[in-house]
Amino acid sequence: MAKGRVTVVDIAKAAGVSKSTVSLVLQGSPLVNEGTRAKVTATMRDLGYVYNRGAASLRQANGRSKIIGIVVNDLTNSFFAELAVGVDMVVQSAGFVQFLSNTGESIDRQREVIASMREHGISGLIVSPARATEAADFKPLVAAGIPVVVAVRNVPGTKVSSIVSDNRAGTYAAVEHLASLGHRRIAFLGGFPDTAVFDERLDGYREALSAAGLESPSELVISSAPSRAGGVDAIGRALSIPDRPTAAVCFNDAVAFGVCDGLRARRMEPGRDFAVVGFDDVIEAKTAVPALTTISVDPQGMGRRAAQLLLKQINAGKADAESIVNSVRLVIRESCGAKQKQSERKLA
Repeated sequence: MAKGRVTVVDIAKAAGVSKSTVSLVLQGSPLVNEGTRAKVTATMRDLGYVYNRGAASLRQANGRSKIIGIVVNDLTNSFFAELAVGVDMVVQSAGFVQFLSNTGESIDRQREVIASMREHGISGLIVSPARATEAADFKPLVAAGIPVVVAVRNVPGTKVSSIVSDNRAGTYAAVEHLASLGHRRIAFLGGFPDTAVFDERLDGYREALSAAGLESPSELVISSAPSRAGGVDAIGRALSIPDRPTAAVCFNDAVAFGVCDGLRARRMEPGRDFAVVGFDDVIEAKTAVPALTTISVDPQGMGRRAAQLLLKQINAGKADAESIVNSVRLVIRESCGAKQKQSERKLA
């Protein structure tokens, strides 16, 4: 056999079958019996054949491939890694491949990667939008008939499907819990103030403070990057306030981990000297020391639901936009000091 790229014709000759039979095997057709399929598959493996799915997608009538695009704003946050795992669980079993890209909060980068994914003929897109994303950014996709699901961060005015968490309920529950432990100066730490998620979580925080009869001075709301480094910065500023807080509701778990780092750098122990509550319940929250009290969002579950919503639209050809709000729950562990309070009450 001549050296070079192995072709379908080469496989057919080596396996002693027709070219059309090889094509049916590549397409996963049920028309081929298992014996023949096994023979052709073994021959492809022996010859080192790699199926050119890009070329195959160009032969499809609509130009689409079996590719799902997923674009996230911060892959350094483990929440988004877990979200992507959830998406992959669903799309892989449906015969799709996931293309994952990180924008790092750059709207220009987001436009570039979405344009590139369109060139590859994606069948649908799941996106956690970068800051400054507008409804107009999704109009070309809608016009082209490409199903889109916006996840985590909603964008007002978009005519695409969305799946978000009940952000207000989450921070409300966090503040309510901290107030029940006796805290009166509760801070809200982290997050970019130009996103819908920040506004919703801040609203829940303020509503809960009001319901508990507590003040909500603006000095206790300290924004920062929604990252571990951002948490270190935020707690540093919070502890420099003359009448400093004794507890904090953090924008997300990444910020909460950073807050714990910042506390320890000042010889303060999270859960004992300062109460910390996160938001997300990433995998590390349970194994952190102290274990992190947080609002559970179930990132993988959100990813699975986003993928199911997208596949529903792909299979329907065209479907009306749907909006899903995921319920959340408070998971009480050690970082809020609740268990220590319980021990103190028992001793008393």
